[in-house]
Amino acid sequence: MKIAVFSAKPYDRLFLDEANADAGSEHDIQYFEAHLETRTAGLAAGADVVCPFVNDQLDAAVLEALAGQGTRLIALRGAGFNNVDLEAAAAVGVAVARVPAYSPHAIAEHTLALIMSLNRKTYRSHARVREGNFSLDGLLGFDLHGKTVGIVGVGRIGLAFASIMTGLGCKVIAHDLAANAELSDLGGRYVDLDELLRSADIISLHCPLTPATHHLIDQAAVRKMKRGVMLVNTSRGAVLETRAVIGGLKDGTIGYLGLDVYEEEGDMFFEDLSDQLLLDDVFARLLTFPNVLITAHQGFFTREAMRAIARTTIENVSAFATTGRPLHEVRADRCVARRPS
Repeated sequence: MKIAVFSAKPYDRLFLDEANADAGSEHDIQYFEAHLETRTAGLAAGADVVCPFVNDQLDAAVLEALAGQGTRLIALRGAGFNNVDLEAAAAVGVAVARVPAYSPHAIAEHTLALIMSLNRKTYRSHARVREGNFSLDGLLGFDLHGKTVGIVGVGRIGLAFASIMTGLGCKVIAHDLAANAELSDLGGRYVDLDELLRSADIISLHCPLTPATHHLIDQAAVRKMKRGVMLVNTSRGAVLETRAVIGGLKDGTIGYLGLDVYEEEGDMFFEDLSDQLLLDDVFARLLTFPNVLITAHQGFFTREAMRAIARTTIENVSAFATTGRPLHEVRADRCVARRPS
């Protein structure tokens, strides 16, 4: 099948070509650096499959254009599908597939890296030492052992993160719509969201972005948090209401903030903009806080995860070519969006 890959980077080509070769090079893959949107949909003319990334937008207009050009499958190279209008896809007869799991450890470990860096301020210490400043003033951290970690969303990633934190001697509490018995096996316990917000020293978000979880952490949620809480988001940017979080940073409620995602990241992340002005005033405000650490959506970015993503993407396409159904289909009628309470 002919596959049009959007938002393609050199590493996408490397791993997708490798996976395609392992599958017998049965697919013709074309790579486009452009983001997928209405203006660029024409690049996929004649492609049976379109393979977008997290910041490509597949709204009704884009899906209608793709279907009119012959596209029959959207093969997402990631787990999230919040950027796809699933009802519109069904209406134009385009199937949607995703990569439900690739390496939960990659994101869970990156979450720990943010926590450790924020706590022990290694990013600030590194900059000081390079300038010959060996003072410890302002670098005081705390023991993770014995702290209460609140996890919102206990899927594969949340569970992997819970395993790490219990291994460090933390007390784990969690909130999700459905309880996973494996969390209890690790010594964690489920609580309602209000209790988690009130009790946790560290809050880590691992829930998908749906209409129900959009701005789940808003001003009201921030007001319920412990003073000086550490808040980390490695899920999707819009789970946090950024302006509400900035308010929490200003009044001291949020003592540490670690982000690997940002709700308006689409025009920034995955690009080198070092020679341009930063036009996003809200993001620029975040960068002024010394207790904020931001990485550019790299939590998934390990060799193991990239190989798994590429392999499953190709498997979805191959299954669709053979049976008319991808292995990991996403359908609107199977997605129930409820807001955690």
